[in-house]
Amino acid sequence: MDCATSAWIALDDPTTTRDAAVLATRCTDSLLGELLQERHGEWVEGPTQIGGIELNVEFRDLSPYLIEPLTLTRARDIPLRTHVGPHVQHPGFGVPLSAISRRCDDRAICELLPPEGVFRDVTAWIEAPATHDAPARLVIANALASPTLAVGTQRIPLAYDTSAAFAQGSGTSKLPRLAVWGLLGGHEVGRRAGVYLLEDYDPRKHPLVMIHGLGSSPLTWAPLSDAVWGEADLRARFQVWHVVYQTNAPTLVARRRVKEYLDEAWSVLDPEGDDDARHGTVLIGHSLGGVISRLLCVDTGDVLWNAAFTVPPQRVRADAVDVASVADTFRFTPYPGVTRAIFIASPHRGSPSAASWFGRLARVLVGRRTPELQALKRVADADPDAVRPELLEFYQQARLNSISTLQVMQPVRAAGESLMPVPGIAYHTIAGSQRGQIPPGDGVVPLESALLPGAASTRVLDAGHDVHMQPEAISEVLRILREAP
Repeated sequence: MDCATSAWIALDDPTTTRDAAVLATRCTDSLLGELLQERHGEWVEGPTQIGGIELNVEFRDLSPYLIEPLTLTRARDIPLRTHVGPHVQHPGFGVPLSAISRRCDDRAICELLPPEGVFRDVTAWIEAPATHDAPARLVIANALASPTLAVGTQRIPLAYDTSAAFAQGSGTSKLPRLAVWGLLGGHEVGRRAGVYLLEDYDPRKHPLVMIHGLGSSPLTWAPLSDAVWGEADLRARFQVWHVVYQTNAPTLVARRRVKEYLDEAWSVLDPEGDDDARHGTVLIGHSLGGVISRLLCVDTGDVLWNAAFTVPPQRVRADAVDVASVADTFRFTPYPGVTRAIFIASPHRGSPSAASWFGRLARVLVGRRTPELQALKRVADADPDAVRPELLEFYQQARLNSISTLQVMQPVRAAGESLMPVPGIAYHTIAGSQRGQIPPGDGVVPLESALLPGAASTRVLDAGHDVHMQPEAISEVLRILREAP
């Protein structure tokens, strides 16, 4: 403590600033190593005593989503999962920490925050007391909001780590297990479905909406999210949103649900509909998530409806509410505000895996009786002549799920191949093609199915289906994001 406070005083002298900053950081790090062993959680603002040391804790510019008390952990004490990569750190003054709190429950925006809690990267340092008899200040600050610290006449850059808090928060998540059970028909992931903010909402930044694939979860986006947060220019322009959805539903149903989740998020964040963030949304989808992302960029007209039905909606002899629900699923326009999309390892032309022995087994196991299918079943039962004969049995028995709708020969999926993002939405494709794979592809999605005509850019990498987690693919996404919208 004496070392840290003495070094703080020396920061104001231009001849000693550099050395004092190094010393103050080193001593604060040692001090926090001791203090956080004594008190890992229950950190609040104000005077406190830990291990016989008196401190005045001060929070500066912290996220309004953080609720006291906070749990604090040194960034360097948080292990990252091997697939995430190293900590993304910026050197400077102070000690990077992870700050975590429970999720709020008193505002609408609380539902857009991860159930595991709110986690933010912060930076800590010790400031000498203003008077001899006052305690020193332990400052916990948001270095991303104020990246430099004014000490007298000096401006000192702060240290920060943009990986630690997400790594710690996601390490407690049950989503990977729930995602698999959701694919098999479990309902818990459905109760958690929606859009989640991974940082404070900014009305000026463009949303990066990341949509995971079959049986997966948003944690699959950890490497890419970390990479975006670690780049100051991208962090200034974009905000990361993760989507959770049940992947057992048919593709068109999943697309409709994701659209509704986005609608719900905007109704909370920008009820007036006039924020700059409404424009310039970028969709990033992996595997099934890429197919859903493409469907959020298209105008279907009657293409999908005519692939499934023999008459227009107004001539279907069934309950009007059911017909309207089915029509909303088969007929739609691009999601407002989307200007770019990145499709990664996405089976736009279906996947042979859906028809393999594994796919046949999965079609039996994967949950298929989603609520939306009941309206389709009732329509097929009420007016069977309105349904294409090759689909009638499937619709009447509600025998559809995410696996069956990815089969190469599935009629509605095949019809959807012609649907490309509308003019004004630039799209990019990234695909894997493993050496020796015949036909060429990533082992799950054939290369021919992952590539699209008219793409603004196409990148094929020597990688498997997890290509979205590979450094080369992440670098390509960052390159695309840096292009002018």
